[in-house]
Amino acid sequence: MEKVDHQLKKKELRKSLLKTRQSMPVAEWKQKSHLICQNLLNSPQFNQAKTILAYFSFRQEPDLSLLFTDTSHRWGFPRCVGYSLCWHICTHQGSVITGCYGIPEPQPDAPTIVPEEVDLILIPCVACDYQGYRLGYGGGYYDRMLSSPEWANKPTIGIVFEFGYLPELPVEPWDKPLQGVCTEFGLNPLQIIKF
Repeated sequence: MEKVDHQLKKKELRKSLLKTRQSMPVAEWKQKSHLICQNLLNSPQFNQAKTILAYFSFRQEPDLSLLFTDTSHRWGFPRCVGYSLCWHICTHQGSVITGCYGIPEPQPDAPTIVPEEVDLILIPCVACDYQGYRLGYGGGYYDRMLSSPEWANKPTIGIVFEFGYLPELPVEPWDKPLQGVCTEFGLNPLQIIKF
């Protein structure tokens, strides 16, 4: 019964937060996205990373595209393949296509990135809590990835607007806490992020 209750709470919370996010005026969305980018640019965790996995903004997720022009980092972006995420190097917006969920993703023939090369993962979140647990869209792609041994110890920062940074979320046994959360108000390291 508790599992059903958790799922229902997550579903209701996700719906409410997505509605709030998508009703945000574009100017406010851009301003808050810009502040999130600035907070990342000011963090040692970000600056020490060479290869960073990120995402292309979808449904008014925080937009990190300001960061992608920084050639001191190598950028990887996800492509949904079955129930997994495949990561590709993507150097310019022109090589992006619309994937199966309507999410922008790299071309299938773009060069791939293996876990050993990755220094930092910036993870989109519908919500995050103060312990680093994340609420996503419900597909489980990031949960499955972060549960696999080759990804389990990679530094992770959840990217979310402040209204989605909550004291506590319903947590499932398979949920993995992120090591930090970045909002427009700052980067909150929850664990020591090692490089």
